[in-house]
Amino acid sequence: MIRRLEKKDAERMLEWMHDEEINHNFSVDFESHTLEDAINFIENSFDEKNQHFAVVDEDDIYQGSISLKNISYTDYNAEYAIVLRRDALGKGYSQEATWKILEYAFNELGLYKVYLNVLEGNKRARRFYEKMGFKPEGVFEEHKYVQGRFHNLCWYAIFKTNGEKGEKSRDKSI
Repeated sequence: MIRRLEKKDAERMLEWMHDEEINHNFSVDFESHTLEDAINFIENSFDEKNQHFAVVDEDDIYQGSISLKNISYTDYNAEYAIVLRRDALGKGYSQEATWKILEYAFNELGLYKVYLNVLEGNKRARRFYEKMGFKPEGVFEEHKYVQGRFHNLCWYAIFKTNGEKGEKSRDKSI
């Protein structure tokens, strides 16, 4: 399940931010973020351009964040991102939250395309995105400098379709 982020999520958000195993693929230095930074992010997490949600369990406990960023109503697209706390991995939260946010993007926001980028070496994430229906669109070679070296950045996208391969329409559901 997903819902808007709330201040009560800040402490659990810091768990993944300070977990080297979770954030080692990110170019943002989340390890230096404080509780105040997390609360500030939550307070500014939802506007027309960027919409960040909490991934929560059946007890409404924060498990991670899922986002639509750089929302363009001109181009009918947005960038997808997801991150979970280590304890939430492998429990189906990512899959359920991804379906929910894609449904929201396509049916509520009226978007046509949702895209993402991921380091080429992040094979676990790439397998997940492909399982969810995202298709590779290309590679930016040596595009990200993370942990002291350059990495290729892979781009993926999923389109709102009417269920028939190759036929895309903003008027049909995914």
